Amino acid sequence: MRLIVGTIMVFACVFGSYTAMGGHLLVLWQPFEFVIILGAAIGAFIIGNTGPVLKAVPAMLGTLVKGPKYNQQSYVELLGMQYSLYKLAKQKGSMALEPHIEDPGESALFNAFPTFAANHHAVEFVCDYMRMVTLGANNVHEIDALMDEELETHHQEQERVVSAMQALADGTPALGIVAAVLGVIKTMGAIKEPPEVLGHLIGGALVGTFFGVFVAYGFFGPMAQSLKGLFEAEAKYYLSLKAGLLAHIGGQPPVMAVEFARKSLMSDVRPTFSEVEAATAALPAQN
Repeated sequence: MRLIVGTIMVFACVFGSYTAMGGHLLVLWQPFEFVIILGAAIGAFIIGNTGPVLKAVPAMLGTLVKGPKYNQQSYVELLGMQYSLYKLAKQKGSMALEPHIEDPGESALFNAFPTFAANHHAVEFVCDYMRMVTLGANNVHEIDALMDEELETHHQEQERVVSAMQALADGTPALGIVAAVLGVIKTMGAIKEPPEVLGHLIGGALVGTFFGVFVAYGFFGPMAQSLKGLFEAEAKYYLSLKAGLLAHIGGQPPVMAVEFARKSLMSDVRPTFSEVEAATAALPAQN
């Protein structure tokens, strides 16, 4: 929704104001200028990025359209999942978790929390560390360091996508200048034409500079910033899992482990203690 509203505002303010000042929109229609800029930008994007980054582009665009993946209810669900998991381990021992962590797709515990269950990486993250616990790992500091390394790797993978989009935004104005220079070269070849013809050619050349700056600062740059914010919000989801897992491994009771996880969330989506208490009280017992 934000993407649609923002796009409409950008187009309305720029082209609406241009028209209100007496400008003619038809003058801005220079398709070959657009092909030069966008075609070269896409080519440079392909040259400058690795296969995994290029494959991530469709998902990246989908993320921008859909907006934030998690809302407050998603975090209530996440905390409820952690409470159920830690309570089961506390009551029946870590070995009771084996059926759930070895086959999470068939786990009644995980599937009771659909937003979490649909996040393959989050499920894998929980299962891997709970499996380590069942195998005897209990050094909180060592597990903490390992989690940091894994989350940092995940962050770097996402940051590559943000950096690629930001590089596209940074380079597009220069490609606009390239298109403008080519337009000027074309104009110089028609220097004997009358002023009205030359004026049209020069105007067409300047559209290249305009379009390069327009898409860079009106779209590509904001898209990179939006992706960064979305990825940072997603990182908090994993930090909540990390805080809860470490508290559980350190011997905290389920309610305290969940409180550790809750405190790591951003204030705008963090559920209150009472909301979490009410949600966990309504959870069915797990086997």
